[in-house]
This record gives sequence, C-alpha cells and structure tokens, in this order.
Amino acid sequence: MSFDSLGLSADILRAVAEQGYQEPTPIQRQAIPVVLAGRDLLASAQTGTGKTAGFTLPLLQRLTANPSPARGRRPVRALILTPTRELAAQVGENVREYSQYLNIRSLVVFGGVSINPQMMKLRGGVDVLVATPGRLLDLAHQNAVDLSQVEILVLDEADRMLDMGFIHDIRRVLARLPAKRQNLLFSATFSDEIKTLAEKLLTNPEQVEVARRNTASEQVSQQVHFVDKKRKRELLSLMIGRDNWQQVLVFTRTKHGANHLAEQLNKDGITAAAIHGNKSQGARTRALADFKSGGIRVLVATDIAARGLDIEELPHVVNYELPNVAEDYVHRIGRTGRAAATGAALSLVCVDEHKLLRDIERLLKREIPRIELEGFEVDPSIKAEPIQNGRQQQGRGQGQGRGQSQGRGQGANVSRPHTGNGQRPQGGSGARPQGEARPARRPSASAGQSAPAANSGRRRPAAKKSGNV
Repeated sequence: MSFDSLGLSADILRAVAEQGYQEPTPIQRQAIPVVLAGRDLLASAQTGTGKTAGFTLPLLQRLTANPSPARGRRPVRALILTPTRELAAQVGENVREYSQYLNIRSLVVFGGVSINPQMMKLRGGVDVLVATPGRLLDLAHQNAVDLSQVEILVLDEADRMLDMGFIHDIRRVLARLPAKRQNLLFSATFSDEIKTLAEKLLTNPEQVEVARRNTASEQVSQQVHFVDKKRKRELLSLMIGRDNWQQVLVFTRTKHGANHLAEQLNKDGITAAAIHGNKSQGARTRALADFKSGGIRVLVATDIAARGLDIEELPHVVNYELPNVAEDYVHRIGRTGRAAATGAALSLVCVDEHKLLRDIERLLKREIPRIELEGFEVDPSIKAEPIQNGRQQQGRGQGQGRGQSQGRGQGANVSRPHTGNGQRPQGGSGARPQGEARPARRPSASAGQSAPAANSGRRRPAAKKSGNV
C-alpha cells in the first residue's frame, strides 16, 4: 500500500514524499481512513510507529477539504494536546512539514517562555494549534484563544498525560470545546485509565491497536545485568568502552543522578552530557544536538526529559536505574528500535530494584534475559534499601511523572502557508505542582529553539525509507 491510496490530496502527498516516506506504517494504514471518515478514534501504537502522521495527515486533509470562511480571523479548527513541550515541538514540526503546500497556519505553544508573543500570533488567526494543557489554559484565561470552533481534538500520548496529572486540565479544556467535534485519542498503552477516559471522551469510536497491550517493541533486544549499586557506573563505562558503543541514551530516576553520572563518565574518558528539567533550554538543545552529531557518546536523561526525543537509529538504551512506574520502561526502551531499525536495551539492576524488575516483567508477561560479566557478580551480603525519590508507588501518575512536570509557559512557533516559521522565544517561567501546570521543573530536549532544533533528527528523502512519518 502507498500513501496515494489513502485518499490524501496531491499537496499533502507531495509534502510526505519530500520527507522521504513511501509506504504508510500499520498505524497510519488503519488510522488515516478512520479519521478521514470523520469517526472518533481510540488508537494504541508504540512510540516510533508513525502515529503522529496517523492523525496529522488526515487532520490536514479534512481541514483543507472544508475550508473555513475567508472573512475574519481564522478560528482554531484543530487542537492537538501533548503532555510535554518536546513532543509539542515535534508534532508542530510535523504539521508544518506536511502542510507546507496547504493554506494552513499552525502554532505551537508550550511552557517556559513569555506568553505575550503567543497571544500576538493567536490574534493573527491559527487553523491548527498544538499545545500542552497548562499554557493553553493560561491563554484561555486571558481570552487570548477561542476554542469554541474546534472541529477536531487530538489527545496525543494520553497515557503520559494521565501519568503527569493532567486529567483536571484536560477536563477544563474540554469544557471550552464545542460538543460536536471529532475526537482522536492516541496512547502507547490501553490502560484501564485510558479506557475510562475514552468512554467519557469518545463517541462510538473505532479502535485501532497495532501492538499487543503494554508490550515493548520486538525490534529491541532486552537484557538485565544484576550488579551492586556502587558498581553500576564502573560496569557501564566498561561495556561502553569494551564494545565501542558510540551512541547511548542512559536513563536515571533523578536529575541529581543524571548530573552525577554524566560527570563520572566524563572522568572515565567517555564524553557525556545530562538533560533534565533544571537544565536551561539552550543547554538541553546543545546536548541533544551534540548527541545526534556524535559530539558526545552518552546522553543521560530523566524520564520526562527524554519524552518526545526522536533520535534516528539510536542503537543503545541503558536503564541505569529502573523506573518507578513499569509502563515507563516500555517508553524508555522505545527510544531505540524505531521504524525498521533494531536496537538494544540493557538494564543495570541492583538489589534495591528487584521489585521494580518484577513489575516490569509482569507487565511484559515474560522474563527479560539475564547476562553477567565476570568480575561484576553481586555481593549477596548487601541488603536492599529504600529507593531514593522512588516512593515505589505502583500505578499510574506516580513516581517521576508528577515530580518532573511540564513547563507551562509555552514557546510559540507559528507556521504560515508556504513560508518558514518564526524562531521560538526562549526563557523560563513559573511552576504549578501537577502536570504541565506551572511546574518548577522543566523537561528537556528539543523544544524551545528554532524549528530545526525541535526535530533536528527528522528524516529527509531516502529511497530506503518505508514511511514511518
């Protein structure tokens, strides 16, 4: 099947082809016809499967097939809500790329910068608005955005939004939308909470699931190495050097842990940088750019900081510390093995984390293979201790997801028909305790800079690509 068999316009197909994509992925093949038919959709797809194009392409097709009246300011006709500013920037970049030959204007708003430039750009009229919930509500409270004419609502990575405590903000946003609209809910997992939300939000939805519930990509080989906590860094440095790993994304539970590990790796002669909520936007963007270009070998990240990162053909992911929420393991290792690529995920597990490992394996419904390097056997005399910052709550919305919530002041990046887009302003502002609502901590990565930085790893035309848009 090719994209031109899905009922998309020539202008959209031209934009897709220029990105180097030839064949739609399974989620795109199933979701695009449903959206074009005007149906509500509940879709589950693993990260890296091309789900963004699964809603972006048909959304643009529907908007251009039924243009709004030419008179007056353009109303917001499509609203895409995302949990993090990194993901918002990435989705906004996709919208701009696929709408470059359309008479469509798009805007991205997310936390961490002045609200005034966003208000000014909204006054000019926007067809597609990509937003994180907190800043969207800020704009709405200041009467800077009118959501009464939204025709299509997309909740992207809805499971993560629930994890981060956005349910109340989502309800406030829904209260501002017209009752008659099309609703699209995308999630990496079909948890019970997602199903409950879908029952309230969606009307007679079509359900699409391209991966088994709560499963990791089968293109990612997974291994566990039991090791004493104090020897994890030594083992990681040895494996990176011995096997000549050139690009490794490493996850820690805390921002302090990310900083400390990056410092230790650099002392070991392995170039590394950390990204997390306390890093400035410029520092995060530089670190990500250096990682993608090969300037550094290791990027150490917290869960929220890495959400939305799109790194082409990333070969290695290491769980230096297991996540407190089992589903986050799936999201972490999903950074590798994207599209048709393969990848490897290694978890370094100390005695404190045995329960977390059991939770992950229960979720995966299988045991992760064990490996052991000679000289790094576990000392049986070491007893388990409580996990720092790891209240070890089980269930959604706990652990780091809430603690490191999203920036609420959102960067604005408007895209006008047939033109480039303005540079995202930078800065930092306020914090709200839950979710993206004014948190003191900021996620990291590629948002907040110019458009290329937001998705600097995006693909360009290449015959070998199969269409993971």
